[in-house]
Amino acid sequence: MKYNFDEIIERRNTNSVKWDFFADNILPMWVADMDFKIAPEIQKAVTDKALSGMMGYQFLSPDFKTSTINWLKKHYHFTVSADKILPVPGMLLGVSAIIRTFLKTDEKIILQPPVYDHFFETVKNSGAETFCNDLIYRENSYSIDFDDLEEKASDPLTKFLLFCNPHNPIGKVWKEEDLRKIAEICSANNVIVISDEIHSDLVFEGFKHIPFARIAADYDLISFTLGSPCKTFNLSGLSAAYIICDQAESLEKVRKTLQQQETEWLNPFSAEAFTAAYTFGEDWMMEMKNYIFKNYLFAKSYIEEKIPQIKTVHAESTYLMWLDCRNLNLNSTILEDRLINEAQLKLNAGNRYGLAGEGFMRINIACPREILTEGLKRLENFVNSL
Repeated sequence: MKYNFDEIIERRNTNSVKWDFFADNILPMWVADMDFKIAPEIQKAVTDKALSGMMGYQFLSPDFKTSTINWLKKHYHFTVSADKILPVPGMLLGVSAIIRTFLKTDEKIILQPPVYDHFFETVKNSGAETFCNDLIYRENSYSIDFDDLEEKASDPLTKFLLFCNPHNPIGKVWKEEDLRKIAEICSANNVIVISDEIHSDLVFEGFKHIPFARIAADYDLISFTLGSPCKTFNLSGLSAAYIICDQAESLEKVRKTLQQQETEWLNPFSAEAFTAAYTFGEDWMMEMKNYIFKNYLFAKSYIEEKIPQIKTVHAESTYLMWLDCRNLNLNSTILEDRLINEAQLKLNAGNRYGLAGEGFMRINIACPREILTEGLKRLENFVNSL
């Protein structure tokens, strides 16, 4: 391998949210942050920027959009023009700007729990009502409840579907038939779709990510697709993202919202990291994905053999495994607290992702195998002690 993903990096006392939020004896396997160094090609781009010694105002290089266009075309056979791309300083900031641009008083936003926990905060902060279209869990996998989605979309106060593609925390890669059914329902009911695709590059071999924007082009539908290399390349601290929208007028309205919020400009270091990731990072990404997939297989096998009380939900993407812990008969919040206090292990409680996540836990496996093994041993010892 060209890159060393087995390297143990000391991250304590570095102001790391993942490692410094809890006491030193706690092994953190929670927030979506890899324990791998970023690609040296990205390090070089950021270092070269620092060495230039010039930190004044600057325009965003055309390379930002060009690298995005080339990446989407190569990896997803999706062709998009530069005028359909709006750079934003971060995914959630982009989602919030879209919502604030079009939302009216008393309108509702559909979420599909269990889903990324910050979606709930974003909806709450917007003043909208959360409308939950819970996913259906059956035989260690999830599917969309389309009958319920259609019912909720038909409510005249429903403005948005905030969609996760691939889905965090369950690791589901939605198929074309799923995306088309969503497009049909939302088009028929004038519901705007916001598709968060930040985990799109982290799809396992044998599965295929389809940008929602590619499907939406076939329907009378306003949709916004958001992407970023931040999760793929471990750049969450250098946040940068983009919004894709076919409707020029709608995209311009969002740009004006960003301008009014004084959030239109990207940090120069973030822009350099973004462009380098999409231009030079493919080899690193492919090796990282292979390493994480092997971690997934190792963790799945370990849990099946040594912790049969827990079931692993079938994953198709991301580095976040979703664990069915309902046989432990513990509330997710209580289980999270007891793992911290009794096993010195920090996972995410499933009910953070909506009531549909009760009884589940999320574990981050984007770490060297040595750390993953230690975390699984702590989980095993805890379960055996119950």
